[in-house]
Amino acid sequence: MTETAQKNDQPVFNIEKLYVRDLSLEIPHAPRIFLERENPQVDMKLNTQTETIEDDVYEVAITATVTTKIGEKVMFLIEAKQAGIFRLSNLPGEDVEPVLAVLCPNILFPYLRETVSNTAVRAGFAPVLLSPVNFDMIYQQHKQEQAQAAATAH
Repeated sequence: MTETAQKNDQPVFNIEKLYVRDLSLEIPHAPRIFLERENPQVDMKLNTQTETIEDDVYEVAITATVTTKIGEKVMFLIEAKQAGIFRLSNLPGEDVEPVLAVLCPNILFPYLRETVSNTAVRAGFAPVLLSPVNFDMIYQQHKQEQAQAAATAH
C-alpha cells in the first residue's frame, strides 16, 4: 500500500497474485473415445469460495467442473480451480462482501476459461469455451435466499 493511500484512508484494491490452485483431467474411455464422431453434451458446474488470509487479504477461488459426455459415456472431465489473492483496505464493511463475491470472480473467470479450454485442447479435444457468468446476479440471488431463510427462521 502506498503512503499516500494510507494517509488519505482511500479505499485500496490490489491483486496480489493470480494462479491455478488445482487442475485435474480424466479421460476414462481413452483411447476409444477419440474415435467417437457424435457431438458431446457439456455440463458445467461453478463454485466460488472466499477465505480470509490475514487482515485485509483474501483468497478468492472459482472451481469449474466440466463434464463432457456422449450419451452416458464420459469423454472427459476437467476440474479447474483458479484463485487469486486480493488486498482490500479502507473499504466500508458493507462493500467488502460484494467485492469478494462479484468483482474478484469477474477478474478470475477469464483465466479459468483459458485454463479449461487449454486443458481440453492439450488432452486432444476441441476447446471448451465456458459461457459468461453474471456473478452480480448470482450474488443478488444468494442475498435474497439468505433473507428468505432468515425470514422463515423467525
